[in-house]
Amino acid sequence: MKRVNLRLTAMLALTLASLTAFAQLRFNADGKFKIVQFTDIHWIYDDSRSDVAAENMRYILDAEKPDLVVYTGDLVFAKPAKPAYDKALEPVIERGLPFAVILGNHDIEYDLTGEEILQHLQSKPGNLTSTVEGVAGVTNYALTIKNRAGDHEAAVLYFFDTHSMSADKTISDGYAWVERDQIEWYRNESNRHTALNGGSQLPSLAFIHIPLPEYQEAAANPNTFLVGTRKEAVCCPEINTGLFSQMLMQHDVMGVFAGHDHVNDYITEWKKIALAYGRFSGGTTVYHDIQGGNGARIIELTEGERSFSTWIRLRDGGKVVNEVSWPGDFKNK
Repeated sequence: MKRVNLRLTAMLALTLASLTAFAQLRFNADGKFKIVQFTDIHWIYDDSRSDVAAENMRYILDAEKPDLVVYTGDLVFAKPAKPAYDKALEPVIERGLPFAVILGNHDIEYDLTGEEILQHLQSKPGNLTSTVEGVAGVTNYALTIKNRAGDHEAAVLYFFDTHSMSADKTISDGYAWVERDQIEWYRNESNRHTALNGGSQLPSLAFIHIPLPEYQEAAANPNTFLVGTRKEAVCCPEINTGLFSQMLMQHDVMGVFAGHDHVNDYITEWKKIALAYGRFSGGTTVYHDIQGGNGARIIELTEGERSFSTWIRLRDGGKVVNEVSWPGDFKNK
């Protein structure tokens, strides 16, 4: 019994130490902060077709050594969901990295509700996924990145739950839309961080699963400068409730990063905000015919600068492609 208690005490101490370490994201000594975006893993438990996703994630994490991993939705693709989440998260957890998750439209289709998925995620070491009570959806939250000294906020990451299919077919039979209370939460949170920063907006990024309608507007414009692959139409809600417009008015979000459309991985700029897709990161359990195979989008922030660099790293051959800097590479385009 004493040996069991000692083991439990050691595990608890390790968990608490892990939580403490992940409680504060901060810029590194070189002033950089690197994010790996994995998207659309579509893991099926006990299905060898998901092995390709695991190989991809392990390769990317070892090559890039990120400060944070963001999963932008659709981690699982069948029940049982709980062990599927365990396997999809395993490459990150076994490396002791902090991670944040947004639910995708498929995640809630199986044997766990959104709230049950969140509870399971929050039992994992390194998890930073959270929620805001009273706001539509489950995975709405913000994470701050401290300066390298750790004494004040230097950047903000916003996460939005983009839901699943429309529940009101009299309005739309397509994808659901971001609700007004989510936009109000973002506005209030943005204003709060601006006030804490002496009235100056902090450089910010936003992560979503289903792209906003503005992705469609940008792609349809013949003058839009795109960097990357575009092999399918934007699958977005028919209803535009104004999240992008609110970002324009807040003057803080530099770029929005989505998943959902597996064979798009491009980045563009619309109204001075970057709109980007992640790179399909899953295996062969779902459509995946993007040239070059799976991989991930990498995003790197620099402390004190309203800019970011981003690129795609491919598992196949370890190639780095489509590296750009925002806003520099989009000026006069």
